[in-house]
Amino acid sequence: MCDFAEMQASETAIDPPGAPGLVRRDVLVLSGAAALAVTTPASMGRAAISATPTATESTSTAAVRLIVNGREVSIEVDPRRSLLDVLRETLNLTGTKKGCNQGACGACTILLNGRRIVSCLTLAAMHDGAEIETIEGLEKNGELHPLQSAFIEHDGLQCGFCTPGQIMSAVGCIAEGHASSPDDIRFWMSGNICRCGAYPGIVAAIADAAKRT
Repeated sequence: MCDFAEMQASETAIDPPGAPGLVRRDVLVLSGAAALAVTTPASMGRAAISATPTATESTSTAAVRLIVNGREVSIEVDPRRSLLDVLRETLNLTGTKKGCNQGACGACTILLNGRRIVSCLTLAAMHDGAEIETIEGLEKNGELHPLQSAFIEHDGLQCGFCTPGQIMSAVGCIAEGHASSPDDIRFWMSGNICRCGAYPGIVAAIADAAKRT
């Protein structure tokens, strides 16, 4: 067993000539820091840098008038906000889903002036005066839209997350005349992804609804 004096002696024994204050504890701390610097991935370094708040909140807003599901709304929006975020967070229309937020999955599909778009890729400030229809606007007087009924009848959903976007895209698909056959439907609905794989039911539902409308 070594006593305290021996420990002190062992610590000072590794001091290099000319550095009387450097002990083993200091060497261990310095070597650990050096090893961390070597093994830390560059991406972590960039993440740490990017996490540093550098941007300031926008102080400017834009006045936007929208007609959403037949109701006129006038709001002030940050010109940098997407139409999707304004629908969900300002107008509380959360039926439109945020999936990839990169325009790749179709979960945020809505109708803008009668045409289907992915609302995550456009800014709300760009659409002053536009008419917008979301999944919340399809039901009329307590009756489901034929597509909503068809999705239920044909099991066109599992978890349901993509369903609002699928149905709004299907509304546009039928209106465009692109639902004449299952192959036609699969091609023109290819921008809407269903991670559950409920495609057979989705195609059957759209084909059925196309006959009713």
